[in-house]
Amino acid sequence: MSTLKGKTAFITGASRGIGKAIGLRLAQEGANIVIAAKTAEPHPKLPGTIYTAAEEMEAAGGKALPVVVDIRSEELVQNAVDKTIETFGGIDIVVNNASAIQLTGTLQTSMKRYDLMHHINTRGTYLTSKLCIPHLLKSENPHVLNLSPPLNMEERWFKGHVAYTMAKFGMSMCVLGMAGEFRKQGIAFNALWPRTGIATAAIKNLLGGDQVMKTCRKPEIMGDAAYYILTKDSKSCTGNFFIDDDVLATEGITDLSHYKFDPNIPDSQLMPDYFI
Repeated sequence: MSTLKGKTAFITGASRGIGKAIGLRLAQEGANIVIAAKTAEPHPKLPGTIYTAAEEMEAAGGKALPVVVDIRSEELVQNAVDKTIETFGGIDIVVNNASAIQLTGTLQTSMKRYDLMHHINTRGTYLTSKLCIPHLLKSENPHVLNLSPPLNMEERWFKGHVAYTMAKFGMSMCVLGMAGEFRKQGIAFNALWPRTGIATAAIKNLLGGDQVMKTCRKPEIMGDAAYYILTKDSKSCTGNFFIDDDVLATEGITDLSHYKFDPNIPDSQLMPDYFI
């Protein structure tokens, strides 16, 4: 199962960052990429739209379907799934990448922001998976990949930003539960999380700007790791909480220097990601 040519991947939040990197990697293998994201018009602080991402994915060798989707809306997700089936005839892969982040304590987190994180991260992942599963059941090698951390139920991962941790762990709980629920039907549910910070707009705009970006790896490491997961046998590779560089090491890839955002930064100075 080394090729994804003609397979269809439904990726939330694929207009930029990690979601886009995964889409580009799968497009290089000839996959059809559904770019399910909100950005139809250019954002003043965030690069790219669903349409520019679609152009890049088609240039990379795949076919692309940009669809305006807010994954908080059941109607919009259903419409996107219906359009995917109409365009490509099926769904083989779902990547639940769309996510909201705010690293604040309990007193500093407004309920509006709490609701946003839970509606996008946990509920959006559950909803997207739920609506795609009927189509995944018809695929030869169906995979769902959530961009969420290992379920390390320790105080240290909660105390600084309990609302965000709850929302991200909700995505991981979907992996744990759905892997068991659909094991006999052969749908793989796995999680992928980075060892280090990943150089995305969230890092630049929310977590420290250009200086912090220098201590990160490029999103391409997540794209490559996702590719290796999504090409495994869905019946035997499910219920795992993968870390990006562990996945690559299993494939014999140990020189990760080309993934550094700043090639001059030593490995010891790379920023560890949360939850690792």
